[in-house]
Amino acid sequence: MITKKSSKKQTQVRHARIRKQVFGSTERPRLAVYRSGQHIYAQVIDDVQGNTLVSASSLQLKLDKGSNVEAAKAVGREVASRAKGAGIEAVVYDRGGNLYHGRVAALAEAAREAGLNF
Repeated sequence: MITKKSSKKQTQVRHARIRKQVFGSTERPRLAVYRSGQHIYAQVIDDVQGNTLVSASSLQLKLDKGSNVEAAKAVGREVASRAKGAGIEAVVYDRGGNLYHGRVAALAEAAREAGLNF
C-alpha cells in the first residue's frame, strides 16, 4: 500500500535539503522565513555564531490578518529596515522549505525593495 507523507513532513525534507547549501556567514547572514497558518515570521541569523541578529513577524506588528500577502510585505519591509539599522546590507535567503510563491515571495520582494541585497 502506498502512503503519502504529510505536507509538513515534505516541507521539513525540502528545508533540510535547502539548508545543506544555504549558510549564513557574518558578512552575509541568512534571512530565514517561517510561514504558519496564521502568521509569517522572518529572522536574520548568523550561522557562524548561532545568533539571531534581527527579527520581525506579523504577530509583532499586530496586523489584523497575519496570513496574507499584504502582511508578508509588511514583515519584509520591517525586517529589511531593522537589518539596515543593524548594518546588514546583504543576506542569503532561506525560504524554509516552502515554495517561492505567494507570501514567501512577497516577503522577499518587499525586503529587496527596502534595500536588502540577495
